[in-house]
Amino acid sequence: MVDQLPWWGGLLLPVVLMALAGLTASWDAVLRDRASGGPVRLAVTLPLRQAGGLLVQQRRQTVAADVLLGRGGALALLVAAVLASLVTPLGRWAVADLSIGIVWFNAMEVVAWAAVWLVGWGANSAYGLVGGYRFIAQGLAYELPHMFALITAALGAGSLRVADVVAAQSSVWFVVWMPVAFVVYLLSVLAMSFWGPFDQPVGADAAGGAAAELSGVDRLVFTAARWLLLTSGAAFAVPLFLGGGSGPLLPAWLWSLVKTLAVLALLVWVKRRIPTLRMERYQEIAWVVLIPLTLVQALVVAVVVLAR
Repeated sequence: MVDQLPWWGGLLLPVVLMALAGLTASWDAVLRDRASGGPVRLAVTLPLRQAGGLLVQQRRQTVAADVLLGRGGALALLVAAVLASLVTPLGRWAVADLSIGIVWFNAMEVVAWAAVWLVGWGANSAYGLVGGYRFIAQGLAYELPHMFALITAALGAGSLRVADVVAAQSSVWFVVWMPVAFVVYLLSVLAMSFWGPFDQPVGADAAGGAAAELSGVDRLVFTAARWLLLTSGAAFAVPLFLGGGSGPLLPAWLWSLVKTLAVLALLVWVKRRIPTLRMERYQEIAWVVLIPLTLVQALVVAVVVLAR
């Protein structure tokens, strides 16, 4: 059972997401500085110092840039990350308990395709355009396995409502008997936030790709949106596969936060262990390996559900 938060819950959601994203960014900076032998103490506050620097940095603009499209794309990416989390329950509370919550989440994630491309196109820069098209190509690779992973969780619960998916895990979490769907979902979270091994849309080999010409507040909005997209995807893994807010001793909302942080820590660890993958290589893996595996996983779940 999920209770709907009052109107102020929608205002509180971005704050919670930003706090989780900030903790993840700090952890990522700590791991990076620990590996390089840098001062870990300074790494903890690095996200705040970077955000402050971007706030006072002068905006840079290229010749004949479409400012409306570029800034609109960055803002759309930020809004999509927040809207995707409307259906993610925090314990027994959610901003919106939609009957098609899983479809809503996937639809908001698809908005990121257009948003990143608009940022790259709006800059009127070759590097930005390359980054935008790289993300579109990456989307063609991860989206189908991602959809099949979502469908598998919905199939196990017999519903597209997120609350029903959580309720269906009262005895056994879905991650136990849907491990393939869980792993594929986490890979797609990395890909849709173009993070870790899937960061080619903003890769250094293209001078920053879609973000090559962004500076000041524009870069801050784009970077925050990217972190929020990662956080939103990690948070949604909790009700989908990890039993939502279920757990002993602690309140349900705290269990949801703990599990979300655990997923984020895992994604940061993956970033440090797996090198950047080229889109065509990942597309081959997705279509030849991941899609068949997720289809077999969905078939197994369907057989178990029918057997019940």
